[in-house]
Amino acid sequence: MFVTQALSNFASPSPTNMWRSMLPTSEVAIDNLHRQVAHKEKSVGMPKVDSLKESIKELNSTVNVIVHNTVLSRDSAMDILRPYDIVADCSDNPATRYLLNDACVILKKPLVSGSALRWEGQFTVYNYVDAKGERGPCYRCLFPVPTNPAHVTNCSEGGVLGPVVGVIGSMQALEILKIAAGHEPSFASKLYLFDGKFGKSRTIVIRPRSKECAVCGDNPTITELIDYESFCGSGACDKVQSLNLLPPSDRVSVSEYSQIRHCNPDVILVDTRPPHEFEIASMHEAKNVTLDELRKLDSSSIRERLALDGGEKHTEEVFVICHRGNDSQIGVEILREKLRPLRIRDIQGGYEAWAKEVDREFPRY
Repeated sequence: MFVTQALSNFASPSPTNMWRSMLPTSEVAIDNLHRQVAHKEKSVGMPKVDSLKESIKELNSTVNVIVHNTVLSRDSAMDILRPYDIVADCSDNPATRYLLNDACVILKKPLVSGSALRWEGQFTVYNYVDAKGERGPCYRCLFPVPTNPAHVTNCSEGGVLGPVVGVIGSMQALEILKIAAGHEPSFASKLYLFDGKFGKSRTIVIRPRSKECAVCGDNPTITELIDYESFCGSGACDKVQSLNLLPPSDRVSVSEYSQIRHCNPDVILVDTRPPHEFEIASMHEAKNVTLDELRKLDSSSIRERLALDGGEKHTEEVFVICHRGNDSQIGVEILREKLRPLRIRDIQGGYEAWAKEVDREFPRY
């Protein structure tokens, strides 16, 4: 919940009497600090909720911070959210977004929702009832069907710039303070879009509440919380989900690969990461061929890229690596068809595992 950090920093010093931190069970890591600005280097290893509480208390010691070091679920959400007037959604996965949305509709609470990825961010206010008694749209009104999990990218995979998170979190905090003070929010039924790369922002009017909406429509079919992980086909977790597309026989650990490359300096390694990630760091034997390239290139072109023909190298096996061990499994499946009869194997955990278990000097990002 990266936007949470910026939101809490600006909302906490204000004269409101309570702030609640609801973060998944996880600890502060060094690679969180550029985007989760409430944490400090000394906080590394601490539960994030405790670190965030400490940061809020340093800003305003009179704020009553109630911490929940747990993952929000269908069983806990109603009891956790019920005492509060305004809910902020700073999550990074569809399952939690649908869960928060449905809970807020059922509990009749406005939901100030923000997200950020790479250079861009956006936020809006869902389920707000204006002075005329008219209710704005909820998240389901706009997205009645969840996106295919294969097409969902979170911050851990896609990356995000800290200042973009700061912009969106600050805007969320401003809307929350307006609502708390009894003012109309500026972004109910509107979506604010921020492009940090080109320094542009715009506001668009979003469609009104749908009368057919499953949760806030005239005849709702969802009147209690459901199984959101099954509904979305993905876990309620901001962290990258590990895929298991291959049998164990088609995978090697980073420790095993370390021994293989030591014994065979001519080992063939395909690195499926994007070129800009490959430039950050790579193993010296790695050949950068992205998934898109693997899909498009024919067998002879791939063999040429990997120097498999022409007598330069003789091998019966090719290894594939990526950032965290997910894309590399897809790469194995592609290469299996195009490089028969060579054996193709994936390196479990990718460069992330390599940096943790084998080479601690290898850059982590």
